[in-house]
Amino acid sequence: MDIKEAIKARHMVRKYTDKTIPADLVEKLNARITENNEKYGMNIKLVTGKSDGLSAVAKLVLARGVNNYIALSGKDTPELDEKAGYCGADVMLYAQTLGLNTWWVGGMYSRKGVSNNTDGERPAGIIAIGYGQTQGIQHKMKTPSDISSYEGDEPQWFKDGVEALLLAPTALNKMAFTVKGTGNKVSLSCENGIFSGVDKGIGKYFFEAGAGKENFEWV
Repeated sequence: MDIKEAIKARHMVRKYTDKTIPADLVEKLNARITENNEKYGMNIKLVTGKSDGLSAVAKLVLARGVNNYIALSGKDTPELDEKAGYCGADVMLYAQTLGLNTWWVGGMYSRKGVSNNTDGERPAGIIAIGYGQTQGIQHKMKTPSDISSYEGDEPQWFKDGVEALLLAPTALNKMAFTVKGTGNKVSLSCENGIFSGVDKGIGKYFFEAGAGKENFEWV
């Protein structure tokens, strides 16, 4: 499975089995995380055998069996949230290619709990990870016309990018993206909100994966 296939296969999973992530997959995940940390100046960590990154409400009402998560953190700069979204999307989809399931926890994470694993840097969210009790289901999506517009005849790469974007998770499940294209120039924005930076980073990664970074440039 490659990243494009992972985009279609990934669904939110909140309930997990007690199966341990094998050591070889932990090693692969940590290698991917290290690549993102070094390239984007992040401090992302895979935390195994713990659920302290989840809020008490999430544990009580939504989640079952979450014992591993990816802690997203970095230096407290204006770019942190977007980088966390972008890098987190990469690691999340890579995990899907390894046969693992994920849940972008968004507003249901414990800032205090996850701070135990961020080396004093600012947390920007977590991604629960493990073997799901199910593979999840596709929730109702918006349509391309709901979130996108292109000046002139839409090239196939733009259509493919929007298709991938529609499958992206967002922190509060709002899918509040607006993507516009003209020529090979593309802009992507999100409604203002506490998680808009994270959502923008997630959206950019998914659009790039679908469209192909070689076909356009962000403006």
